[in-house]
Amino acid sequence: MGWETSFKRHLREDAAVLRVAAAACLCVLVAAGCGGSSAAGGVPVANRFDAPAAYSWVKRQLAYGPRPAGSPQLRKLAAVLKDALPGGRYETVPPGLRNVVGTVPGRDPRSYVVVGAHYDTKDVPGFVGANDGAAPTAVVVQLARTLKPRTFGPTVRFILFDGEESPGNTPDSRFLQKGLRGSKVAARAYGGADAMVLLDFVGQRNLTLPREGFSDSGLWRKLRAAAHSVGYGSVFPGTAGESIYDDHYPFLQRGVPSIDLIDWPYACYHVTCDDLSQISQRSLDATGESVLQLLRTL
Repeated sequence: MGWETSFKRHLREDAAVLRVAAAACLCVLVAAGCGGSSAAGGVPVANRFDAPAAYSWVKRQLAYGPRPAGSPQLRKLAAVLKDALPGGRYETVPPGLRNVVGTVPGRDPRSYVVVGAHYDTKDVPGFVGANDGAAPTAVVVQLARTLKPRTFGPTVRFILFDGEESPGNTPDSRFLQKGLRGSKVAARAYGGADAMVLLDFVGQRNLTLPREGFSDSGLWRKLRAAAHSVGYGSVFPGTAGESIYDDHYPFLQRGVPSIDLIDWPYACYHVTCDDLSQISQRSLDATGESVLQLLRTL
């Protein structure tokens, strides 16, 4: 309990009683599947998403070093990710790139949602993209490995996009034309999706995810409700951030309600400090638990 009890015996005895009561209360919480902590407002934090496993997936990606689109390192990683996703397969992205796609069946394969992230890194010497590529990919992989085939809810297509980053020294003014290569291909193939959820910059410490400006407001309200129900409502404030051209944008252009989970601005954006030291397991957990609950409610 943490207070000083050395000066009176009866205080020691009272403390012991309180410790026993606290332990019994914790056992009740664990038995109920609520975990041992709670968020602001007393809502228990859910314990269905394996954040340590997601963190391991971050480290596994970083072990390949820089992974720009078309590089041998990224092709090696793609093979590992394909094997990790349920029903994993490649989707060709010209010229010579490839998305990685997995599927968890729902009640009707014709009704589906897309959950995605990009797995390439910006072609900057020494840049390993712990938060800008690896963290969102890790959460998507762990979500796909957690969600089971079900007789309710839509089918979920998990897509890891290649070529999100624009090649070489392409100026930011041409990013929309030269970047988003994998998601442009995927949006054509999956333009009939009921919804699209993009993860990007979701691993940094002190995670805060306001609604990105282009993101569909109705789908975002559902995500915030899901986050509140699993104890992470404080991570998703009721405010709007900047509008960002990201892998959800090609889906929006095809009329798919889409949202982008991105904590922006990010101090280590395309800078070599975007390494494992930036990543928080709590942030991975907040993202994973919230999106998992959203998928359960769609």
